[in-house]
Order: sequence, then C-alpha cells, then structure tokens
Amino acid sequence: MSPATTGAFAPAAEFLSFDSADEARAAAAPQPNPRAQELAGHGVTSPCEPVLAIEGVSLAFGGVTALADVDLTVASGEIRAVIGPNGAGKSSLINVISGLYRPSTGRVRIGGKEFSSVPTDRLARLGIARTFQNLALFAGLSVVENVAMGLTSTVRSGPLGQVLGLPRARREQAANRARAEAVVEFLHLSHVAGRAAGTLSYGLQKRVELARALVARPRLLLLDEPMAGMTASEKQELAGFIREARDAYGTTIVLIEHDIGVVMGLSDRVAVLDYGRKIADGTPQQIAVDPRVIDAYLGVAHDFDAPDLAAVETV
Repeated sequence: MSPATTGAFAPAAEFLSFDSADEARAAAAPQPNPRAQELAGHGVTSPCEPVLAIEGVSLAFGGVTALADVDLTVASGEIRAVIGPNGAGKSSLINVISGLYRPSTGRVRIGGKEFSSVPTDRLARLGIARTFQNLALFAGLSVVENVAMGLTSTVRSGPLGQVLGLPRARREQAANRARAEAVVEFLHLSHVAGRAAGTLSYGLQKRVELARALVARPRLLLLDEPMAGMTASEKQELAGFIREARDAYGTTIVLIEHDIGVVMGLSDRVAVLDYGRKIADGTPQQIAVDPRVIDAYLGVAHDFDAPDLAAVETV
C-alpha cells in the first residue's frame, strides 16, 4: 500500500490565477459549514442523497464470511461510527467502500453513483480519502511535504515541466504547498511543520496522517482506527480535531474505533457489526443500551455523556 492517501478536492487549476502563495493559502483555509453543524450531534439524516449507501453487501474469503447482507447509509456532514468485536467485519467494510475488496453481492452508492465494486483508480474523483490503521508516512519528509502528498492527484503539469521548473509547475507547487500549510495550521501542527515526520511523537504523526487526508477536501473520509495506540489525552485531542474538521470542511466521516467512550462521544450515529452482520444501528444513546450490543460487545449497559471536545486543549 502506498503511503500516499487518496482523496478529492477542487482542481489545481482553480489556484493558478493567484498572484501569491498567501492568496492561495487564504483560499485554502477552512470556513464554517452551517449545514454540517446543523446535522452534527443529533443523529439527523440529510433529506438529500446520502453521501454513502451500502446495500446488501456480502463478502466471503473461501468458506469464511466476512460480511453478510450489510446495509448502511451515511448522511452528508455526519460522523458515522462502525463498531464491533475483533473479527466483526469492520475493516472489511471499509475495504469494500474504498475498493480494496470486491463484494460477493450487493451494491455501493457514492454520491448517487452505483458500483458493484468501487474503482480504486477513481477514489479521488469520487471524493474519498482514507487513513489506515498503521502509520504510512514518509519518515524523512517534513510534515508539510507529507501533507502535500495528499494533493498529488491534482497535479496537471507533466514530469518534464516539474523537472524544468516551468511556470505552471511552479504555480501548482506553490498552490499545493499553501493548501498543505493551511491544513497544518488548522490542526495545530505549525510548530513542527518543517520537522521530519519520523522524528515526531506517535500522536503527532497520527495527526499528520489526518492532515494529509483532509488537505484533499474529501466529501467522504474513512478513518480506520485512527486512535489505535494513542494515550487517553492524545485520543481526546484527535477526537476534537476530527469534529472540528467535520464542522469546518463539511466532510462526512466514517469511523472505525475500539475506544467505545470516544466513539459514543464523537459520533452522530453508530452501526454495530458482529460476525459480519449488522446487529444494531442508531444514536450513541440507543446503541449503549441495546441488549444485542451489550451481549455481543459492550458487556454491560452504559450511560455515555458526550464530552465537551471543544474544551480539550489542543497542542
């Protein structure tokens, strides 16, 4: 798997008319998204076409069933969590959505376009970005350089133009760096922007991965266990940034995460998988007391109060 994360964003040509990197940076800065804020925290589904709809998806490896007739819809602007025990099929579902696995049966609809198998070479144009469970950064490149790698599919100038430093290539490089710097600043990484990614703490490296996915302005962001291996404080910081990114960029997010407290405090709606089947779907409050979920995953009923992530200090 290439360390570069796929994504979709406004064409680079939009930035070619800027007279300076400062203008491009200003245009790349996130703006409040009232629609995303309206949907946030209420488990509200959009009346418009869902960003993602999975219909009757099944997946098997030999005689082993990974997914069995799974349905899932994701509304515009929501944070949608998928939880369940180990081996429940969560990562298999993400891999179907991102085209790494071809389902045995079923369909995937992304922004109204229907696929029996999502084409990986079209993820950028479909507006999808994802992060992976394991770190996939270029350790020797700086933070800004790593983040800018999320914009590689926007480059319109050819290799020769880049090598020769032709005007269009220079403008593209300046615009992409400005976009990367804007996201680095948004995620409070400016103080390490010039440092090699490999020299950062694990928690900061995970934040750099989030920045690299966000720089592409995806409409759908798939986060596969983004907080694995983090300390409790690092998890709360990253959860706060995920919520802020959704609100600022209007990005719809599908999240797989094992920390149930973080999931319940961050998500608008939660789907629960067990042995490849969806056994429950609803708001965090509904999921926390669902007998099927308690039996399969939680063990006991929980009373989750959503933490005030905005109050968490981010560094």
